[in-house]
Amino acid sequence: MIDIDAGNLVGRYVALWGEPDAGVRRTTIEELWAEGGGHVLQPPQEIRETAAGLGFDHTTLEVHGYDAIEARVAHAYRTFVAPGEYTFRSAGDVVRLREMVKFTWEMVPVGGGDPVGGGLEVLVLGEDGRIVTDYQFPGP
Repeated sequence: MIDIDAGNLVGRYVALWGEPDAGVRRTTIEELWAEGGGHVLQPPQEIRETAAGLGFDHTTLEVHGYDAIEARVAHAYRTFVAPGEYTFRSAGDVVRLREMVKFTWEMVPVGGGDPVGGGLEVLVLGEDGRIVTDYQFPGP
């Protein structure tokens, strides 16, 4: 596996979610993810409970490929960042173990303040150092 700087990778990853330029977002996605790579999201607990109550046996949300990842990132940008209320940041706890990079992230008010959301991220990297699978576990 190619030697990468995990802190730099996480910095670029987190910055992507707050990038206002759609062209830069797309280029960054293609640089960070392997072709056909995926983003797998475990929805918040209340959504999982609602789905289970409706008879669904799983609630994992998953997208694959550059177009789908781009749509996912763009939606998060439009929802949380574009209105000017929040931004994302790494919690600074990046750990790399072989082909995996683990870190937590926070959603914070623009201008500072306590986090209003966040989660755990586990990135599985391919031989070229790009993301094959991105597992996201949002927290309270």
